[in-house]
Amino acid sequence: MPYLFTSESVSEGHPDKVADQISDALVDNFLAWDPRSKVACETLVTTGQVVLAGEVNSKTYLDVQTIARDVISKIGYTKSEYMFEAKSCGVLSAIHEQSADINQGVDKANPEEQGAGDQGMMFGYATNETENYMPLALDMAHLLLKELSAIRKEGKVMTYLRPDAKSQVTLEYSDDNKPTRIDAIVISTQHDDFADEKSMQATIAADVQSILIPRVITSYPQYKHLFNDSIHYHINPTGKFVIGGPHGDTGITGRKIIVDTYGGKGAHGGGAFSGKDPSKVDRSAAYATRHIAKNLVAAGVCDEVTVQVSYAIGVAEPMGLYVNTNGSAKVKMTDGEIAKKASEVFDMRPYAIEQRLKLRQPMYSECAAYGHMGRQPETVTKDFFSAAGDKKTVSVELFTWEKLDYTDKVKSAFGLS
Repeated sequence: MPYLFTSESVSEGHPDKVADQISDALVDNFLAWDPRSKVACETLVTTGQVVLAGEVNSKTYLDVQTIARDVISKIGYTKSEYMFEAKSCGVLSAIHEQSADINQGVDKANPEEQGAGDQGMMFGYATNETENYMPLALDMAHLLLKELSAIRKEGKVMTYLRPDAKSQVTLEYSDDNKPTRIDAIVISTQHDDFADEKSMQATIAADVQSILIPRVITSYPQYKHLFNDSIHYHINPTGKFVIGGPHGDTGITGRKIIVDTYGGKGAHGGGAFSGKDPSKVDRSAAYATRHIAKNLVAAGVCDEVTVQVSYAIGVAEPMGLYVNTNGSAKVKMTDGEIAKKASEVFDMRPYAIEQRLKLRQPMYSECAAYGHMGRQPETVTKDFFSAAGDKKTVSVELFTWEKLDYTDKVKSAFGLS
């Protein structure tokens, strides 16, 4: 029997995402000046205030206020009427040094013996229902808000848009787990106050369907057939969304972990990513399991897969690797046998993950909105400024865990041509 599945996304201006982006900007700046930095930074944003807290072990000193304000300005909180504005908000730092008790379990004389920065389990997921091996509902939810943000920043149409927004996409799947149609799209976008409140919701709803949706369809030509007149649209269903961002809802780092990953498909171990350097396996091992999952599917081992890894704090070797193909395996092996073979191809010790995926780069700010997974690997040049005003230009490889660079190795290990 056909079934419905829903995923949501939030924009870069959502208060939780503002917090994530500030935390990851701090990580990037620490790594740019000292690649061995150990960072665990949390951010709280609310009306006119930013609070930074956490633990850091680094040889560099940062102007954290300037970094936070730059992030807020880039997002678009630049007007006083938003009640949260880059230049005027207060920024309080309560960042202190990392616990020596934790650090002694991570740093080892032999780098390859580097211990996991915490205990826990991490999950990766991939499916061949999209070109980037991501669940379609989440991919669409992200794209809706990316295009909405682009429209806002272009400033040519829908000029009433403000930074905060959320989306939700409900798909209908057939019995063989193929998406057949879009059942519903929900868009809630912050906006300027309208002089005529009676026309406000109707105007925004019409603009979403006549301006935003066609741009999304252009970006998704292979799924154009899923868009039709029977989609149920819910646009700003409360009727008004003027009060938003950190003024409307306090934001905290790490509260959008499902948006950051797979939109409810697969699984999640519960640990957030943003604000953490790669010695924290919450982050690095989640990227590594995505890398495994994507390469397994791309190599033809299965159509869909969830991969789990687990660690003990201070221990290099993982407790175990688990694989669930949901019955979609294309090889004559059990899921346990697939997991064993995958563990022979992919070294899951924390140091090996850092080296394989080049995670000691200042590469994390770009992850902090619109998902950490399913993104396009690319190399960019980034500039960083020290507290003393010195400039450093760094070439950074982004989204390395999205590469299909192990597909041939996987095919060889599984005897696939």
